[in-house]
Amino acid sequence: MAKRQPRYVCQECGAVHSRWSGRCDGCGAWNTLVEEAATVDILTAATGKTARAKGRRLALASLDAPVAEAPRIETGIAEFDRVTGGGLVPGSAILIGGDPGIGKSTLLLQAAATLARRGHSVVYVTGEEAIAQVQLRARRLGADGSAVALAAETEMETILETLSAGPPPALVVVDSIQTLHTSVAEAAPGTVTQVRASAQALIRYAKVSGAAVVLVGHVTKDGQLAGPRVVEHMVDAVLTFEGDPSHAFRLLRASKNRFGPTDELGVFEMTGTGLAEVANPSELFLGERDVASPGSAVFAGMEGTRPLLVEVQALVAPSRLGTPRRAVIGWDASRLSMVLAVLEARCGLALSAHDIYLAVAGGLRIGEPAADLAVAAALISSRAAVALPPDVVYFGEVSLSGRVRPVPHAAGRLKEAAKLGFRGAIVPPSGGGVEAEGCRASEVALLGELVHRIAPNGVAEDGSRSPSGDE
Repeated sequence: MAKRQPRYVCQECGAVHSRWSGRCDGCGAWNTLVEEAATVDILTAATGKTARAKGRRLALASLDAPVAEAPRIETGIAEFDRVTGGGLVPGSAILIGGDPGIGKSTLLLQAAATLARRGHSVVYVTGEEAIAQVQLRARRLGADGSAVALAAETEMETILETLSAGPPPALVVVDSIQTLHTSVAEAAPGTVTQVRASAQALIRYAKVSGAAVVLVGHVTKDGQLAGPRVVEHMVDAVLTFEGDPSHAFRLLRASKNRFGPTDELGVFEMTGTGLAEVANPSELFLGERDVASPGSAVFAGMEGTRPLLVEVQALVAPSRLGTPRRAVIGWDASRLSMVLAVLEARCGLALSAHDIYLAVAGGLRIGEPAADLAVAAALISSRAAVALPPDVVYFGEVSLSGRVRPVPHAAGRLKEAAKLGFRGAIVPPSGGGVEAEGCRASEVALLGELVHRIAPNGVAEDGSRSPSGDE
């Protein structure tokens, strides 16, 4: 029998090295190589076929053949079903990650209990808690009356044998994938080899049995899903559960979804009895807005197919430091630097000697370029010490030349603003024009026009309005 050669596997990216070194050649991480004994190929072991097994001839299908719509199993939690694309697809594998204590287990336990009440068979496997702990949480959530089958196990072979003993359940929840281990891989639980082997076995079970499998994944200190990235490619959907611990809001996003859109957003509120759905997040995010203070602008954004209004707050203060501070919460810091450069170079607004603080209220993180105009309005308002009109929203992309570019879904943004009582909107030139009943759109083509509208008399060096209009 040939002697097994040791190998060194990076615990960050999964790269395999023939000898140990302090730095991984694949991802550049330091001190992440762990020795693991080379074993048989994981795919070969999981399928039960040898590498020399003769293949079989496949029947090729036509691309234009009629295809039936994938069936869905609605969980009864509308925000969760929205992010997954309308519900769980039988035979699919979903990976959900998030910070510790953010509410991943709570959300999945609530979804499992709702499905069980509707007559579906649900199995909840935990590798981190005892069965009594899960039962206590279910009692607190009011889900203890549902027929969810619980199991506390970390051995992969035992879990698969238990699931295969009876009819396939509709949903299998595994919390978490980092705690599982299989005899196929000779490595410690949580290593990339064990995570990859365990995930592959569960995904294969989902495809063969038709059960929807949800895997809970840990995250690193950078917010990325721990373990090999190949797991994210193997599953059908990757969801991230995020939120600011200082706020009660929790946001569920889809970064990958083979059966639905990847830009949908589900909003929840953490309460004493679990996670509650937020049907109208715009009204919730704007509930505590201070309309009389300068530096506050309302951005009409889009999260997937849902229009969302959120408050953008800015504070521009004279700095006594050689290098002024730039602090950003909920937005891209490099994009803020670009907007500041355009305001100073194209609009003549002196900002280089000021500290800039920017925050998106409610713990939400904005990623679309359409927020440029709202951020610029908040900065101008704070710099000029002029409060913006409380019933006006802003959206538009700012270019380096100072022009305001159109953004998609303008009609949906205006409609949401009108529904919440806003009567005006500062928007980019739309070409054909967009209107919404009750909300009048006013177009600006250049960022300098926005500066003139907010501070028609100019801005003095100390931040007050200048009657002469000169800096």
